[in-house]
Amino acid sequence: MLRALSTAMPEGAGTSDLARAASLSRPTAHRLLSSLAAQGFVDRDQRSGDWLLGPELYLLGAVAAERYDISELARPHVAALAEATGESAFLSAKRGNESVCLLREDGSFPIRSFVLYEGKRFPLGVASAGLVMLSFLPTEQRERYLAHASLEAEHGAAHRPDALRGRIAETRDRGYAVNPGLVVEGSWGMGAAVFDRSGSPAWALSLTGIEPRFTAERRPEMGRLLLEHAHRLTQALAGERHQTAPIH
Repeated sequence: MLRALSTAMPEGAGTSDLARAASLSRPTAHRLLSSLAAQGFVDRDQRSGDWLLGPELYLLGAVAAERYDISELARPHVAALAEATGESAFLSAKRGNESVCLLREDGSFPIRSFVLYEGKRFPLGVASAGLVMLSFLPTEQRERYLAHASLEAEHGAAHRPDALRGRIAETRDRGYAVNPGLVVEGSWGMGAAVFDRSGSPAWALSLTGIEPRFTAERRPEMGRLLLEHAHRLTQALAGERHQTAPIH
């Protein structure tokens, strides 16, 4: 329920919409939301009746951030990617079987893609961040996910398991993922995985923009930049070295 509500922020959502998103009956959803409101996890706009995330979640998030939030460490890398390429740059995190966008920094190029924004979720395998994190999971875990994921109905035939396996192989070979307009036509993306201390792809740095900006001549350099910053961020997270030199 909280996850469904998070996708509707900052506007919030009504009980019926949240019930539908969580596959619950409306009375059940209302009971859950009322219980969450009593604990401060959700709030309700008295004028519209829409539900919003509550203040208690902010307090819990602040505590959890010490362990899970790498935004401040990643921010210079995201900014550097946006500056170097002119495109929109992002940090996304793996949360269960989804990728969640945590940071966005727009580059200097005036025409942008708005497929990805802070708080936006995609299933693993969809968009470049989700594809690169899926690609570098252990084979058994990856295949278990592909066996149960049903991405084709919502995201098209390009996200059938066999098609995904082909792009996963290409991603592992290159080191970075390329999304050639498979989420929204004309909106391209590229992503590189950032690994936690156990070697798991827990985050991703990515770039998005319009198709003419992602030419065959330009993609290798963009991929190199993504891999460079993803590697440096992985090293910083592993404690192999502290960031003392400026990011450029």
